[in-house]
Amino acid sequence: MILGELVERTEKRFKAARLHYGHGTDNPRDEAAFLVLRGLGLPFDADLNRAADPMRVEKLIQRRIKERIPSAYLLNEAWLDGLPFYVDRRVIIPRSHIAFLLKDLGIAPRRILDLCTGSGCLAILAALALPRARVDASDVSPEALAVARRNVRKHGLERRVRLVRSDLFANVEERYDLIIANPPYVSTPSMRKLPAEYRYEPGLALAGGRDGLEFVARIIAGAAAHLNPGGLLVCEVGENRKALERAYPRLPLAWPRPEVFILSPSRTAGASRRRPRRARARR
Repeated sequence: MILGELVERTEKRFKAARLHYGHGTDNPRDEAAFLVLRGLGLPFDADLNRAADPMRVEKLIQRRIKERIPSAYLLNEAWLDGLPFYVDRRVIIPRSHIAFLLKDLGIAPRRILDLCTGSGCLAILAALALPRARVDASDVSPEALAVARRNVRKHGLERRVRLVRSDLFANVEERYDLIIANPPYVSTPSMRKLPAEYRYEPGLALAGGRDGLEFVARIIAGAAAHLNPGGLLVCEVGENRKALERAYPRLPLAWPRPEVFILSPSRTAGASRRRPRRARARR
């Protein structure tokens, strides 16, 4: 069998299985190509007319279908903005939209803080995109930091990326020119409805409280105390833009992407979240 036929056959099997995507791919064709090519140890631009042994990836394909395990976990590999990262179930699979904004922020930060670093992917991408900067990458999970440490070594950034165990700002004492954060932001109702693939990811890295804003609110509240003048907070909130704007109606948020807001330090100072109105009791 040639490689192109194997990818096509795998795509058809994925379609028939009605899998869910969103961990680096968003359709069965790309998912099939990723699992087959990388499962065979081939580059993404491999010649599809070359011979391929389907049995070498059959177990991976079966597990993807039967167990609904994301391909990134099956391969222990995820790609973001063209770079590979080691992943396992201790961290969520890299897919943050912040990765594609780092080169266009209009600032030249010397100190960067990456909150909720997980695999360390954003900290690493920030260090590579902004070569004069030093990066602190924090996470509350020691398991996640172990994965991040592996990725920092993989990309040779031990001297520029420092890992810190911290619950958001709790163990962070310095000030920064840029804070980036991809915190847990899935609301409680949405957590209950997550497809099987997402249930392989650590709930600690996904669950953002009743409305998905529990950690986002804490980041907004603490950012001013940890940002230098002229610095920026860049935070991902997923599908919670409307909820965030309702909660902070006077906070001037810039939205370079629907899932990501940017805020300057002077605007974060004293920012308070609007309290929801209490429902009036029926009589």
